[in-house]
Amino acid sequence: MSNTSAAPAIPRKFLFSFVLVTILFALWGFANDITNPLVAAFKDIFVINNAQSSWVQMAFYGGYGTMAIPAALFIRRYSYRAGIIVGLSLYAIGAFICIPAANMASFNTFLVALYVLTFGLAFLETTANPYILSMGPAKTATFRLNLAQAFNPIGSLTGMTIASLFILSSLEVEDFRTDFTAHQIDQGIVQTAELENKVLPFLQSRERTPINDPVLAQYVRANPGASLDDALADYKSGTLTTFNGLTHREMQNNDLNIVSTPYMVIGFVVLGVLVLFLVNKLPQTTDVNDEREHSPLKDILARLAKNPLYLGGIVAQTFYVGAQIMCWTFIIQYAQENLGMDKSTAQNHNIAAMVIFVSGRFICTYFLRFISPGALLAALSVAAMAATLGAIYIEGMTGLYCLMAISACMSLMFPTIYGIALDGLGPDAKIASAGLILAIVGGAFMPRLQGGIMDMETFMGTTGVRGSFFLPFICFVVIAAYALFTVRQHKLHKMVQ
Repeated sequence: MSNTSAAPAIPRKFLFSFVLVTILFALWGFANDITNPLVAAFKDIFVINNAQSSWVQMAFYGGYGTMAIPAALFIRRYSYRAGIIVGLSLYAIGAFICIPAANMASFNTFLVALYVLTFGLAFLETTANPYILSMGPAKTATFRLNLAQAFNPIGSLTGMTIASLFILSSLEVEDFRTDFTAHQIDQGIVQTAELENKVLPFLQSRERTPINDPVLAQYVRANPGASLDDALADYKSGTLTTFNGLTHREMQNNDLNIVSTPYMVIGFVVLGVLVLFLVNKLPQTTDVNDEREHSPLKDILARLAKNPLYLGGIVAQTFYVGAQIMCWTFIIQYAQENLGMDKSTAQNHNIAAMVIFVSGRFICTYFLRFISPGALLAALSVAAMAATLGAIYIEGMTGLYCLMAISACMSLMFPTIYGIALDGLGPDAKIASAGLILAIVGGAFMPRLQGGIMDMETFMGTTGVRGSFFLPFICFVVIAAYALFTVRQHKLHKMVQ
């Protein structure tokens, strides 16, 4: 598997279908990464804590867990194309539900919208990944999947950019935060050390100057011990009557309309892609004469249960997705807490991390022609562990750069684990893919746990925010163990041959 340069990665007869299906990788990347910043945004818009706002990820990635197995059974009964059509339909429906969620100012309805949207993503990922693997020789399958997955972060980068430029930078609640901090400085409430280390860098990072709202200024004078969370809670309750001429409900409605607009737009884009799949046929890639194509479900499950690389792949994928979502979701809180950045500026660093991720994916895909997937995965995992420790223990911008560097290490992990786990499964991959998509629920539970740790004052000898990144560190340890197991299994397989 270490040298695939002599084999055609994509046979000519599958080229158009490969391009068409690769569009899907960008679409679910967009959904993933325009949603991640909502954890931080909804915390302030709805005046909730980190643990509560992380329900965004519970709903989003919980949809994968709910629909992965039904999606696999559906495409086995019908076809890859049918699975894609259903997936795109559910994606669009979920995106459009965000519109009434914003009109009702309902956090729970947003959760429903994201839950339904990821029903569609579960169908798309359960379908597209094994379909790409099947578009050519088995020995080039991992390379082919990595190539298709390389376009996933392009969608992610688009989602991140829109979140930064059109959502986070436009929120009224961010103006509230800027003004509140400026009034604290004017009143001499902020301590000198905090002023130098956090508050001034925060204000300098803002493109807009404070509004100097007199009602908020009066509130700060009357409540010198109030935190930003306290001020937002009083604003919501009506104790603080207005800000910039708006009641809390008016500000909330404004911000939620800003949040919902990109989802409405992507809903129409998804419908356009749906039309492309409705008017184009996709070629058959599996061998209808392969006995596994017609195996009873229990026989398929029995074969999968005896495949250690597949079972280990599910575990590794669960921890990988958890690590990815934690690092990308909470980079905003990390930058706010440790460097005083506003959400939009912090998200710009997240965008830079995604650029690193995209570059790393193309570079590492090239290296896969010469290095075995297991060996490359092991090296990336160890590097990710080192970068995570840097983010925990190193102060200032260097710590943030370490957190961003983790993206380079993660760049090839998902498709590599996926390709290793499904290697040689043939038609069984239609069912096997469900287990790997089900593993995406790691992105639902682990951020919820990390959000709880972030709400603590201290954790593991450091702050709650910094200490919470011990969770991604543990995830990378698990991935490294799987990578080394993969290398060992491949060596044993060669010895047997």
